[in-house]
Amino acid sequence: MSALEMSLAADSPVHSSSSEDLAAFLDAELDTVSDASADPEEVAEGEEESDDGDEGNYDLDFKRVKRRKVELSEGINPQSSSSQGEPAQVVGGLLPNMCPHPGVYAGMCMRCGQKMDDESGVAFGYIHKNLRLADDEIARLRDKDLKNLLRHKKLCLVLDLDHTLLNSARLPDITVEEGYLSQRDALPDALKSSLFRLDRMQMMTKLRPFVHVFLKEASNLFEMYIYTMGERPYALEMAKLLDPGDVYFNSRIIAQGDCTQRYQKGLDVVLGQESAVLILDDTEAVWGKHKENLILMERYHFFASSCKHFGFNCKSLSELRSDESETDGALATVLKVLQHVHGLFFDPGYKDHLEDRDVRQVLKTVRKEILEGCKVVFSRVFPTNFPAEEHHLWKMAEQLGATCSLELDPSVTHVVSMDAGTDKSRWAVQEKKFLVHPRWIEASNYMWQKQPEDSFPVSQAKNK
Repeated sequence: MSALEMSLAADSPVHSSSSEDLAAFLDAELDTVSDASADPEEVAEGEEESDDGDEGNYDLDFKRVKRRKVELSEGINPQSSSSQGEPAQVVGGLLPNMCPHPGVYAGMCMRCGQKMDDESGVAFGYIHKNLRLADDEIARLRDKDLKNLLRHKKLCLVLDLDHTLLNSARLPDITVEEGYLSQRDALPDALKSSLFRLDRMQMMTKLRPFVHVFLKEASNLFEMYIYTMGERPYALEMAKLLDPGDVYFNSRIIAQGDCTQRYQKGLDVVLGQESAVLILDDTEAVWGKHKENLILMERYHFFASSCKHFGFNCKSLSELRSDESETDGALATVLKVLQHVHGLFFDPGYKDHLEDRDVRQVLKTVRKEILEGCKVVFSRVFPTNFPAEEHHLWKMAEQLGATCSLELDPSVTHVVSMDAGTDKSRWAVQEKKFLVHPRWIEASNYMWQKQPEDSFPVSQAKNK
């Protein structure tokens, strides 16, 4: 085995449908390129070992590659130029100038072995270092991944880390009121099992309540990725805390350096069809091209530094010695949403083919049920002269199924206001309509169900 192959074998991910297939494909192709004179019996032995562990995930493409490798080995003349250290004219059954160059690994085509200097394609460094794939190969792998996932009744789930699954703080930023967190023996069991002090990173991390149950349950329905704007060492360390048994993510950990656009996350580096991908993230802005796939999460602010960073002038959960609810918190809530969406997507009552379905349309349908039947008028919520239809609250209400209006009429069910003294607010009280604070819309959005209106009262604005 060449040094290149050993490097590939050492870095190969396991257990992933796309990544595992790609690792095997690359390994076979590079073996063909770098060790074309291998003994056919050794190759056959290697195939048997691979077949024992792949559980049928490599399908016909991988078998074709292995078969071509054997045929090439059998057909080589020991006196040929390739056996004397000169480059072979035909490698892997393909002439270099006929090869479609599906991808580049370590500077050479992973199929024909030709040296490649250009930077075309998309980098997939989280799968294999120095790996780039051409658009056609990405499409092939995504199509294959989709068929495999659907066969196992699974979809793809992309998970953000910070403020979605956990919250981290630098040790120097821990406040005096949070000092008790360092006294591990005195912590309650629930906190002790979810709080980690990482001295070598000068950091403390708190896992969000319910996260382990969430990951276990979600893994039955989805192939999961981590996707963070943090750097790779941080991402890998967090993955160890979330998935110590390396059961859920394996190589599917995407970090800041894997992004193809600065300050943006994209599904271009995810080997899953967009029509089968859901995203959980607390920041909508970073998913500019994929908002239809996004389920926006309420931010988890455990540490004081997190509240301060986002401009909240209040005590954090840690300072209050409190935490989110295990049973009614954000992850428990969103798990129910994911289960509902998954069930609708795979509903056998639909007559169309699974491959033609789009989880984005399912998500849109579920979201529109939340405020269905509500007609909303806003009062003193938008800046003066700001187009109402362009405001994020107007758009959010419509996405949740509400009808938004600029004018009052008997069909209006809710007036959303920040001041109980406006004409529209007084009309709502007089006509016995719901008068609610804008947070009612946001809470309904995060909780994926219409929230009790009396929990969001509107107070009289103070005179300036």
